[in-house]
Amino acid sequence: MFKRLVGLLAVLLIIATGGWALAVSEDVSPDPGNGSDPLPVVGSRENLEKLLEKAQDKASQPFGIRLFDRGFGVAMVAKDAAVATGSAAAPGSAPPEAEDYSGTNVQVAGVDEADLVKTDGKYIYQVNRGRVVIVNADPQQMKVESILDFEDSFQPLELYVDEQYLVVIGNYYPPPPVLEPGPVKPGPIEPDRGFATPDMRVIYPPYYAQSMVKAVVYDHRDKADLKKVREVEVDGNYVSSRKIDDALYLVTNRYLGYHIMNEAEPAILPGYRDSVAGDGRRTLDYGEIRYFPDFYNPNYLLVAGFNLAEPDEIVQVDAYLGAGEEIYASRDNLYVAVTSYQPRRGLLVQGQGQETWVYKFALLDGKIDYQGYGTVPGRILNQFSMDEYKGHFRIATTTGDMWREDEGTSKNNLYILNDQLDLVGSIEGIAPGERIYSVRFMGDRAYMVTFKKVDPLFVLDLKDPAQPQVLGALKIPGYSDYLHPYDENYLIGFGKDTVEVSHKDHLGRVVGSTAYYQGMKVALFDVTDVSNPKELFVEIIGDRGTESELLHNHRALLFSREKELLAFPVTVMEVKDQANSFEDRAIQYGEFTFQGAYVYRLNPEQGFQLRGKISHLTKEDYAKAGNYWYGSESNVERIIYIGDHLYTLSQGKIMVHTIIGLNHLNTLNIPSSE
Repeated sequence: MFKRLVGLLAVLLIIATGGWALAVSEDVSPDPGNGSDPLPVVGSRENLEKLLEKAQDKASQPFGIRLFDRGFGVAMVAKDAAVATGSAAAPGSAPPEAEDYSGTNVQVAGVDEADLVKTDGKYIYQVNRGRVVIVNADPQQMKVESILDFEDSFQPLELYVDEQYLVVIGNYYPPPPVLEPGPVKPGPIEPDRGFATPDMRVIYPPYYAQSMVKAVVYDHRDKADLKKVREVEVDGNYVSSRKIDDALYLVTNRYLGYHIMNEAEPAILPGYRDSVAGDGRRTLDYGEIRYFPDFYNPNYLLVAGFNLAEPDEIVQVDAYLGAGEEIYASRDNLYVAVTSYQPRRGLLVQGQGQETWVYKFALLDGKIDYQGYGTVPGRILNQFSMDEYKGHFRIATTTGDMWREDEGTSKNNLYILNDQLDLVGSIEGIAPGERIYSVRFMGDRAYMVTFKKVDPLFVLDLKDPAQPQVLGALKIPGYSDYLHPYDENYLIGFGKDTVEVSHKDHLGRVVGSTAYYQGMKVALFDVTDVSNPKELFVEIIGDRGTESELLHNHRALLFSREKELLAFPVTVMEVKDQANSFEDRAIQYGEFTFQGAYVYRLNPEQGFQLRGKISHLTKEDYAKAGNYWYGSESNVERIIYIGDHLYTLSQGKIMVHTIIGLNHLNTLNIPSSE
C-alpha cells in the first residue's frame, strides 16, 4: 500500500510540475515490484546506454552540483540461525573463544569488520606502510615475527584474522599486458582506442586500466612460513567487507560514468578473478547484471562472497547497476540505502525533494536474494541511521535545510517499516532547524543527537512499532558524533564541546548567535529514567582544533566494561593565551600539544578517570612541532589489550604498558620498508 501511494504521489507530482520527468520505454524502467520479484536485467549494451542516458538526465543539476562522486558500500554477512538477531553490538567485544583480548568495535554483534590492526591474543597483525607486519605480542619479548611484502601494484588497506587464516584486503592496479608486435596503425595514435607500444604500434583490443580490489588469503599457523592459499580480485574501488565465521564478503564500487558509450567492451563490463579457477579474468555478461530502477549513480556495485573453509569453491560475484550510498546488514538481511533527488520544476533546492530508497536483500549462506523496496522522506547520515529488530526495519532521516526559516527548515524523523518495507509507524518533525549528528539503536529504544547551537539527546521508544514516541530529551552544549552503549542504562557520547557567541549590530543590540565547536567532548549519559535522561559525567579534551579519528570511525575505539577501560587516539590543540575575550577565545584555534592515546577508567559511579596518556612522539618531535602537527608515522592509530596489557600502535612502533598504572614495559620499533 505504501509503495502504491508513493507511485501515485509521483504521478501527481509530474502533472503538477509541468511534466518535467523524462518518459522512457518499459524495457528501460520496468516496475521493480515487491516481495521476491527479481530486479530487472540490463540485458544488452543498447539497454545499458539507455539506462545511463536516463540517469544522466535525472542527475542534471543547476550550478554545477555533482551528486554522484560519493562511494557506497555493502556490509554483507552470512546467515546463522543459531544467533539471534539484535540491534546492539556487544561493545568492543572479542570472539566468544577469546575473552582476554580486544576485538574490533563493530556495529552488529557477530559481524566482524576489517581494520588496520587485529590480534589473536598471541600475535598482533598490522597494516604498516604498504606491508603487513606480524608481531609476537609477548610483553617482555615483543618482536617482529614476519613481514609480508607486496608488489607495487597492490596497496593493503585492512585485514582479518582467525585461527587459521589471515586475509589482507587492498586496492590492486593490474599491470599492462606483455606487448607483442602488432600491426602498425596509420594516422594519429588514439590511446583510448588501443595500447601504444614504444615503436608506435597499437595493440588491439585496447588495454583498459581498471582498479580492482584484491583479497589475499594466507594460512598463518606457521608464522615463520606463511603460505598464500588464495587470491580473489574484483573490479572497482574498495568500499567495505564483512566476515562471519569462515564466510568473507568483499564489496566494491566501480564508477562507470556516462562516457562509456564511446568505450569498448572491456571498459564497460565488470569482472573478477579467483586463483582457484586459474589466472584468467572472468567478465560478467549483460545478462548477468541487474539494475535498481530509478537509479542515479552511474556505478556497478559488485558483491563477492567465498568461504575460507571451502578452498575449492569459486567466488560468487553479483553485479548491480546504480546502487546506493549507505548500507546496513543484519545477519539475515541486507539493506541498501539510496538518496533520491526530485527536482521541483527543474530546480533542485538543496535538501528539498529528497527521499531515501531502501532495497532489501535476504542473505542465505553467502548468497543474496532481492526482496523489494521501500521509501521514506529525507536523507540518512550513515550506517548507524539504520537498524533491523524483530522483523522491523528502523531508519532515521533529516529533511529540509538548517538555513531555512520556513516550512523548508530541517526536521528529523524516524520511520519503522515491516518486513515488506511498508510503513508501520513514524515520528516526524523532531528538533526543527537542526540536523542529525548521531543515532544509535538499542533494542526497543533509539537515541538521536541533533545539533545547531545546543545538543538535544532524544530518547525514543520503539517498543510498539506502530506508535513510536519521544520519551525524553536532554539539551546541553556540544554534540555527539558517535554514540556507544555502555549497557542498557548508560550511553557514551563522543563529539565536540561548543560555545555560543552572540552577534551585535552597530548599536550593540544582539541580532543573532553562532555556536563554535571547541575541544573533544566525552560524556556519560544516564538513560535509566527514559523520560529524564541525564548527563552524569563530562570530559573535555583540549580546545578548538582537537581531533580524533573516533569521531568519524567507530573502529578507533577501545572499550571494555569489564575492565573499566576506555581508550582512543587523539590530537590535542590548546589555546595558551587566556587573556583574550570570551568571543576571541571561542573562535581561536589552539596550538598543538599532544598526539597519542588517552586512556580512562570508566564506571557509572565515578565517571571518567584519566589513567594516563601515551604518546609515541619523542621530546624532539614536540620541540620541533610548533603550532601544528601532521600525519606522522609516530601518530598512535589504534589501541588494543591482551590480558592485563595495553598496546598502542603507530606505523613506527608498538608500545606495551600495564592497564593498571600504565607502567611502560616495552617498545618495539618497526623497521621501515626502505
